[in-house]
Amino acid sequence: EVSDENPGSGHGQYLLYASGDFVKVHSVNTEETLGLLCGHADLVTGIQLNPHNHMQVYSSSLDGTIKLWDFMDGIPIKYYCWFQTDFFLWSDTFQLVSVKLTKGAGQDLEGKELSVVLDGVGASSKQIAFGREDSYVVSVKDVDLQVYFFKRKLLNRFSLSTAKTKGGDNRFSCVVCHPTEDCIATGHADGKIRLWRNFHHKKGYTYSSLHWHHDTVMDLAYSLEGTRLLSGGVESVLVQWHNESSCQKDFLPRLGSPIECISMSSDGVLCCTLHTDNRISIINSNLRFSRSIQGLIKSRDVKTGLVVDPRTKALVLNGEPGHLQFYSLQSDQQLFSLDIVQRQYIHQAGLKQSDLVKVAFSARGTWLATVEESEEVADPELQLKLWFYTEETQSFALNTRINTPHDNHITDMCFRDMDELGDDSLILVTTGRDCVFKVWVMVGDSDPEGNVSWSCDFVGSYHNYQATNCCFSEDGSLLAVSFEETVTVWDSLTWDLKCTFCHPPGNIRNICFGRQTCSKYLIGATDYGFLCCWNLLTCALEWNAHLNVVVLQPDPLSEHIAAVSWLSKESSLFVFKPSEPWPVYIQRNLCKEKILLAAFVPRDEPETISSEKYLWLRKSQLFFLTDTQELMTLSTKSLEERLTPSSKQLAVEESLPVTPFSVLLGKHRRQQAQEDTDLGKPVVHNKQEQASPAVKELLHTPAHVLPSASFLCTIFINSLLISKENKSAEEVADEVEMESEKAEDDSDEEDVTAMEQEDTSHIELLGEITCKLSKSQEKELRKIRKMDYSWISAF
Repeated sequence: EVSDENPGSGHGQYLLYASGDFVKVHSVNTEETLGLLCGHADLVTGIQLNPHNHMQVYSSSLDGTIKLWDFMDGIPIKYYCWFQTDFFLWSDTFQLVSVKLTKGAGQDLEGKELSVVLDGVGASSKQIAFGREDSYVVSVKDVDLQVYFFKRKLLNRFSLSTAKTKGGDNRFSCVVCHPTEDCIATGHADGKIRLWRNFHHKKGYTYSSLHWHHDTVMDLAYSLEGTRLLSGGVESVLVQWHNESSCQKDFLPRLGSPIECISMSSDGVLCCTLHTDNRISIINSNLRFSRSIQGLIKSRDVKTGLVVDPRTKALVLNGEPGHLQFYSLQSDQQLFSLDIVQRQYIHQAGLKQSDLVKVAFSARGTWLATVEESEEVADPELQLKLWFYTEETQSFALNTRINTPHDNHITDMCFRDMDELGDDSLILVTTGRDCVFKVWVMVGDSDPEGNVSWSCDFVGSYHNYQATNCCFSEDGSLLAVSFEETVTVWDSLTWDLKCTFCHPPGNIRNICFGRQTCSKYLIGATDYGFLCCWNLLTCALEWNAHLNVVVLQPDPLSEHIAAVSWLSKESSLFVFKPSEPWPVYIQRNLCKEKILLAAFVPRDEPETISSEKYLWLRKSQLFFLTDTQELMTLSTKSLEERLTPSSKQLAVEESLPVTPFSVLLGKHRRQQAQEDTDLGKPVVHNKQEQASPAVKELLHTPAHVLPSASFLCTIFINSLLISKENKSAEEVADEVEMESEKAEDDSDEEDVTAMEQEDTSHIELLGEITCKLSKSQEKELRKIRKMDYSWISAF
């Protein structure tokens, strides 16, 4: 769902769209994500602005709840829990129901006032529309159109012919209503647009047709005044119809991918189109392209796997056909796309074309290896390409192209890159179904420019078995290559075969070396459901477990290895150290979808994690990709921490222009502080002077959008607590002694003061003469010893 709205300014500023189980708030002007509305436990199915307050938005989810948000502050205002999700998910037909949003003082509201408006409606929200002044609702499905009038409680149903004559297909695909007139626009599977009128009567209705699209009309949208109708489809062209005439239309072509959804801003200045490649295009009212927001492109098949770019820490995987997409996890947007195949992709069913199948980076990200092959099964066309990153262009340039590196499909490849040996240690290994693995090294050319290229240095095999997987040990001294049921270990300097491991039955599916303190272990998973750990020092099986592992991913910054299993139509996660018999983390039923790929992404700085069970995520974050092309990750924060309002509003306030009054007030405060310092007045620093973000949010957020007091109580109380400082044994002893002397010190306070003055004068006169100090004087000396004199260093 896409919603482009204008909260109180002359043009659309914010773009709201559903993404997974949360709603994103995006700035149209700065092209940055301003915040996330997190709180739903399942997929968000729809969003709609509050018609009475455009600073608020409703969101619905498969978790059976409707939530009302203040989207600028990211604060949930109301939770409406009505729906029995099990009934709706397993129902054979969809219904359009009305829900009465009750008013209450609490944040969580529950009710049962549901009434069915229409039966047998379409599953998509694009097949339902509300008419002028919300006086009626329209639903389309198959070849049937239903119109329900709320005041008269009248239902009119219209049907088109099911016969497909002369290439026509009357099935409805979408519907939209005119904002000021009683007119319904419907899109159809054959590319036609029908404009319905006089539908208040079952027999007096009429419709006219507009036709330009050659395939299904995916979505329709009227302009604010209703004089323009926008349509989009698989042609990647936005069509603008003027005055409902087929002769007056404009086009915005070459939008890149088929249009799925169209949304207009509340002021009619901008419109947005959502595309099948997970991209949003922002378009001006004069049909000029403005900018785009590119998310993670959903590829038909992610053959490259999830790879992490060492330079940018971006996820790298298949994007557009023949392209690599570099996806930034921090900004949740695509950094750039690299054309690997460098051929024009032809959108034609059944045509065999080349595609990208394997990707590998060197340890420092300066070299990139790619493998592309055609879709021919018997005799594929293979190309191995080596790319070098150049600082001038800030991109990768093609260095070497190798045609037919193997006689059959390439199954895996990896780099060896040891920093202590420099470029001499950089080698590339590829494995193939032609029963060999090949070692590729850099060689210097004889040309004056001194360029380098890549060539084959060694070819290895084992009993004519197909080579399936390969990986290097952490120090690069060993290479492991799996040949069907056998894992072979080779010396990476002499290419001598050191040892072999086998655990029949079943072929080896995944292999990886242990890291850091577990570098002496080699882990392998078989397609018969066994996870094995071999000791490289004893050349024996250390342990094995009966587990159907589909993904095996080591953390590059720790000893932990993540294993994802698929059993009984659910994915489970097991995190373990090869040296320990029990996993450090188990998450069963991680998701209902099958997890195909995983990757550890190093953090910029180690994260402070309070929960002990998530300590293995301190240095890296684990991401998964499912068979439905959904990217997921594990969160180390509890639900309450994730629901804590963000400090986005505070950042906005700090960026506001400075007024003369604020300048004067700030200057006065600084001047007063300077005068106090010059006069020798002690400056007292209160630990609560800098309040926590939770307290600032509570004080700055308008009262009408604040959650209930019961929700804020825990956050507010925790923010007021002062962390207890650890005290040394000497300080504790001093405090005990000082407490025991408290009564005596209080009674002799005046005498002690006089004695201190007299003793001070004697010390000043006699200098080297020492005298025995009283207990009160010792107490004062302890206080002086504990004082912080570090400020003197500034002078």
